[in-house]
Amino acid sequence: MLRTGFVLARHDALVPREYAKNVPWFVRFVGWFSRLFAIQNRAKNPGERLAIALEKLGPAYIKFGQILATRSDMLDEEFTRGLSRLKDKVPAFPMEEAEARIAKEFGKPWREIFKTLSPPVAAASVAQVHKAELLTGETVAVKILRPNINKFMAKDMDVLRMVASFAEKFVPASDRLEPKLFVETAARAVMLELDLRLEAAAASEIGEAAVETGLFRVPNIFWNLSGKSVLVMEWIDGTAFSSETLLTDPAIDRKALAIKVIQSFLVCAFDYGVFHADMHEGNLIVDEAGELVLLDFGILGRLSAAEQRFHAEILYGFLERDYLRIAEIHFEAGYVPKNHTIEDFASALRAVGEPIFGKTSEEVSMSKVLLQLFEITDIFDMRMQPQLIMLQKTMMQAEGVARRLDPAFDMWAASRPIVEASLRRELGAEGRISDFMADLRRAQKTLKAMPDAAENVAALAKAWRAGDVDLSNSAPSVNHTKQSVLPKGIAWAAVGGVLTLAGLWAAGQF
Repeated sequence: MLRTGFVLARHDALVPREYAKNVPWFVRFVGWFSRLFAIQNRAKNPGERLAIALEKLGPAYIKFGQILATRSDMLDEEFTRGLSRLKDKVPAFPMEEAEARIAKEFGKPWREIFKTLSPPVAAASVAQVHKAELLTGETVAVKILRPNINKFMAKDMDVLRMVASFAEKFVPASDRLEPKLFVETAARAVMLELDLRLEAAAASEIGEAAVETGLFRVPNIFWNLSGKSVLVMEWIDGTAFSSETLLTDPAIDRKALAIKVIQSFLVCAFDYGVFHADMHEGNLIVDEAGELVLLDFGILGRLSAAEQRFHAEILYGFLERDYLRIAEIHFEAGYVPKNHTIEDFASALRAVGEPIFGKTSEEVSMSKVLLQLFEITDIFDMRMQPQLIMLQKTMMQAEGVARRLDPAFDMWAASRPIVEASLRRELGAEGRISDFMADLRRAQKTLKAMPDAAENVAALAKAWRAGDVDLSNSAPSVNHTKQSVLPKGIAWAAVGGVLTLAGLWAAGQF
């Protein structure tokens, strides 16, 4: 933590002088003092100074900066422009190390696998990408993990764990935000990113959704040339979303592209329960045909069937301005404690939804909306839902990307067709049949357990008659002078199982 503070101070990124007038006097004093140690002739853009500091601090810090870089609506535009170097222009590691990692992964030099191998064409926090040609003639992208990335990332996660512990201990108000759970959820996602075999599997899984929906593309994986630290995939020519060319090229339909970014995220999350969870501009390109291409599937988000339905209904509730139903869903999901009323929570949601309904991105201050939502979670004692961190983070990233493409982007209009289709499937005939089949599978498991349960009940009755078990008291007791027929607890578990089965049957579950 001391190193973090010192590095930020060295780059005038702790309390940048450009924003010192906006903070209390004692914070301003800390900023003034920190600049005594700052490097001279540093970058003029405060966002670039922070980006350089984050690069020196390590990969986890770079991830944080990438999220900030997508939110020019919440932060100063010049600041986010300076941060944009973190999207895909992080300093690369030497070519010699890249060649050594390929040789170590495949047990032979790269020239026995590729005809050509270019210097790095893009570099990010975890890996860098080279363009290559296979011996068979195909042009491919070769992704190579950074040397010692596991050690550096583990160290960063340890720092975040310590910060979370301090927060829970010294800032009681942070308890509902579950800082430790937040860090553990993020750490698990990041550590999974450090095995490129898992990324290949994730790309394949998302690729199925890409083919079925037609909203985006995913590069094909060369499975026979992919390992833990090297991933080989199809090379796709196009324009990176991080490029300024994207905002000026008249051949690119930016409005349509912004809609595809949001819709591809929503359809994956609500229809498939799995989504790309790192949708910053460095991981998106538009190909020569104008199609959206998703890259870098190191971080994958997942939603259970119940979570898919809950969040589709919540978003639909906002589209229909049905705040009472949104509140009911939050209570059904257990997101709001029962000591609050649905009506009060619905009123609070109305205060958020009405001012922004139907408004375009230019007309909405997302920073104010998020601040208001945060205040509401405090008022209603809502705790952080760690399993939803990836969904919320990616929603912010995707919406930020869409805003940059189209300042007049209408989130409501883009979301409606996906959400309506999802709810028709979930609440219509297809969803009912799916629910029925799930109930049927559960019933099948219960029926398979019936013979064992019946034998346990028979054994219980036999033990009762023999005096080995006393059922006359509120809790069963075993006569230890005789051989016990059933282990403790099994008898009552068997009775409870049979009674539960009978109740389900009576209720018409099957």
